[in-house]
Amino acid sequence: MRVAVLGAGAWGTALAISLGANTRSSHQVTLWTRDPAHLAELVSQRVNRRYFPDFPLPDSLRLTSVLDVAVEAADLILIVVPVAGLRETLRGIIACGKAVPVVWGCKGFEAGSATLPHQVVREEYGEMVPCGVLSGPSFAREVAQGLPTALTLASHDEEFSRSIAAQLHTARLRVYSSRDVAGVETGGAVKNVISIAAGISDGMGFGHNARAALITRGLAEITRLGLRLGGCMETFMGLAGAGDLILTCTGDLSRNRRVGLLLAAGRSLPDILRELGHTAEGVHTAREVLRLSQALKIEMPITQAVCGILHDGVSPGEAVEALLNREPKTETY
Repeated sequence: MRVAVLGAGAWGTALAISLGANTRSSHQVTLWTRDPAHLAELVSQRVNRRYFPDFPLPDSLRLTSVLDVAVEAADLILIVVPVAGLRETLRGIIACGKAVPVVWGCKGFEAGSATLPHQVVREEYGEMVPCGVLSGPSFAREVAQGLPTALTLASHDEEFSRSIAAQLHTARLRVYSSRDVAGVETGGAVKNVISIAAGISDGMGFGHNARAALITRGLAEITRLGLRLGGCMETFMGLAGAGDLILTCTGDLSRNRRVGLLLAAGRSLPDILRELGHTAEGVHTAREVLRLSQALKIEMPITQAVCGILHDGVSPGEAVEALLNREPKTETY
């Protein structure tokens, strides 16, 4: 299968390395970067120095900064850009005159519209070809390193999700199929917000008990919102729900958890984002999740606390006190 990976950030590069290095498959992989200078570096050094200086790009991996070249012969397009760049990338594909099946790997809600990626795809791409989302507990570095990872590929077209999942599946990259697009996307988006809260908790020294409570009640928030958006309960108990949440709330490679750790240390958000150098989707997603939850009258106190810290000048200590002083109630989803 000829695969075009659009986006040479950490996750796009990791997928390109993983798919391109799989000698058991017949994938012909092309990695696209929009920056010609970045392309020149990739071509000359055969590594993505910014993200994975220790992991060489496979010799068979093709590289380009011309979108039309990337998609012209592709059987499948993997869009691996931040949510903010999804709509523009789709429009670029359409401008190339191609109608190629698309799978996206971005996690979050579009700023300003609070729409999930599949809604953006529907608005821009219509119903021309099968589409789907690839998500689950996955640090890009470990995928690039070839460590075992399990993901979920969800599409409203069940035959498409099963077929593409089987073709992307390798001994080290296990891909399950699903029909629950909204559930998979909601889990991937909101877990980043909860991860910021977990980082704040860890940074303030609250211990493992508090982190476990945050993860559990964070999963309740994800589930409440996801069910209202059309997701299935089974999804939130699986890889794209609990699995992704646990990983990003506990792993040292989590960018969103690191944002929380640095906030707890008293650092300002602009300084944190400059130091991070990578996209931390939870920062931009938190406000959209809160706005959507309020419109749907869904209680999401952890999300509200994170939003207060990120955007409203609330200190981590004040936010924690507000959470701890909430009235006791029956545990429910």
